[in-house]
Amino acid sequence: MTAEARPRLRADARRNRDRIIATATQAFADDGPDVPMEEIARLAGVGVGTLYRRFPDREALVVAVVRDSLATTLARARAAADSDAAAAADPATKADPATADPAAAEGRAWDALVNSLNPSHELRLTMRLTSLFSPTTAAAVRADPAITRIRREYAETLDALVLAAQAEGSLRPDVGSGDVAHLLSLAAYGLSRAPDATAEIAFDRARAIILDGLRAHPTAPLPGHPLTTTDLASE
Repeated sequence: MTAEARPRLRADARRNRDRIIATATQAFADDGPDVPMEEIARLAGVGVGTLYRRFPDREALVVAVVRDSLATTLARARAAADSDAAAAADPATKADPATADPAAAEGRAWDALVNSLNPSHELRLTMRLTSLFSPTTAAAVRADPAITRIRREYAETLDALVLAAQAEGSLRPDVGSGDVAHLLSLAAYGLSRAPDATAEIAFDRARAIILDGLRAHPTAPLPGHPLTTTDLASE
């Protein structure tokens, strides 16, 4: 095999994998995680042998679907955090304290937090899928080291975004990153069985209401203490 052919084969293999993951995500969300592997191969336009070489069984495919979806979510959150950090370090973006509008409480950090909480279409499908997991499949997902790492890194990124928005004065001070994550998860899972079009607009509306309630200057105090993502993980 020539040196030129090897990168092309690797690119083809990557495209096949991505096509299988995208197809499986949609198929599992539509019909549950028991869709025949042969049907997934057909829908993805690959051979059954190609599918099984990449994913030896259904459990491996489901874990890969969840892993890729969460990795996309982590990348989005990191991009939002990096954008906020870059803007904060740029002198051109810093307001002059003498002329700054004190009423303009919401700014960069709030925007970064909001952007990080805008889930991809793939993540919404994955949330729908996880509501259908058998105990065995759910255990396999929880046990996957890559998924565990991604969730930990996402929690750390969300912690930083929440603290930045609170320091900016745009996010109410009596909530934690666990509160934010839990509220968005409740909205997503609660709509997981709704038809696609309904679920999309219903989630967008629920998300807007939740974010409005997270703004600074709340009219009523919250019970208990701010939840962290560590609190949620220990339940």
